[in-house]
Amino acid sequence: MDHKGRLKRLRAAFERNHLDVLVVTHLPNIRYLCGFTGTAGVVVVSEQGSRLFTDGRYTDQARAEVEECKVTITGKPPLAAAPAWLKDHWSHLVRKRPCWVGIESERLTVAGRRQLSNLLPAGFRLRETGGLVERLRMVKDADEIECLRKAAALGASLFDSALKTIRPGVKETEVAAEMEYVARLAGATEMSFPTIIAAGKRSALPHGRASTAAIPARGFVVCDFGAILAGYCSDRTRTVHVGRPGSEARRTYKAVQEAQRAAIAAVKPGVSVGDVDREPRKILKNSNLARFFTHSTGHGVGLEIHEAPRVAAGQSEMLCPGMVITIEPGVYVTGQGGVRIEDVVAVTERGCEILAPSSTELITI
Repeated sequence: MDHKGRLKRLRAAFERNHLDVLVVTHLPNIRYLCGFTGTAGVVVVSEQGSRLFTDGRYTDQARAEVEECKVTITGKPPLAAAPAWLKDHWSHLVRKRPCWVGIESERLTVAGRRQLSNLLPAGFRLRETGGLVERLRMVKDADEIECLRKAAALGASLFDSALKTIRPGVKETEVAAEMEYVARLAGATEMSFPTIIAAGKRSALPHGRASTAAIPARGFVVCDFGAILAGYCSDRTRTVHVGRPGSEARRTYKAVQEAQRAAIAAVKPGVSVGDVDREPRKILKNSNLARFFTHSTGHGVGLEIHEAPRVAAGQSEMLCPGMVITIEPGVYVTGQGGVRIEDVVAVTERGCEILAPSSTELITI
């Protein structure tokens, strides 16, 4: 991964944000900047360089993983060690003017901010920032897209396990367990999120995590699943029908399928995410189903399952090559059931690429 280039692009944002230093505390951002995957760490980035603070549990791991950052192993909590280092290395600056220390205001807790403020010596001032690293992460490089492509392929393969397991009377958790076992065997470090298997009336729950409920003899089963491979997340949803679907079920499924196709067709550079969100709603409105589409059309995906940009009404972010987003319209009718179809797409120079494409035709079990 191009950690050197990422740190260079981050430093380029310092001047316009009036920063001398940025204290990075969000672990996915730390991984993005230097490769460190431990669970305790702080990275201090300045124009002169960058430094990771972590504890003795990660001495060998940091040595093996970290790039473009010097490493300090500390006996203190990393957030407590960073101010002492700043004092030792930046005191010359504060004799002339304040040293502005940026914090990730959307990530750092109130207690963490208070601790940092109390430990910084006179002359150092905290400045809140929002999304500096996240904006860099929003546009993936070629290496990241390849990682996401492989994660998507692994994730797609899990649906075969679901199809073999879904039967009337089988518990939702049994289906999820089989999928998660296969994911581990295929190399996944963990699931992107708790697997969603929602059957029958429960399929009307957009985030209906697998429960001990038995799959009914007839009805939709929403399967929303993803796995993490080499740090990058996949995310996919397919909906099947147990038993012979009636005409209304087929109509609903077809409308969602057409809505997803319309949204994917709209994904191209220079189009706003709000405009992409509008397309599936038009299709569902024509079928008198728009009121049952109760969430956004999609979201960014990468080192985290939910990243910027948010593909939703009122959002103005413009798509550009390298962005990777989900497209996942759905219809949820309380007391009856629901349908969702989801794929991850990468924005290209002329349109988009579906990562690990597979059929979205209705499967009857």
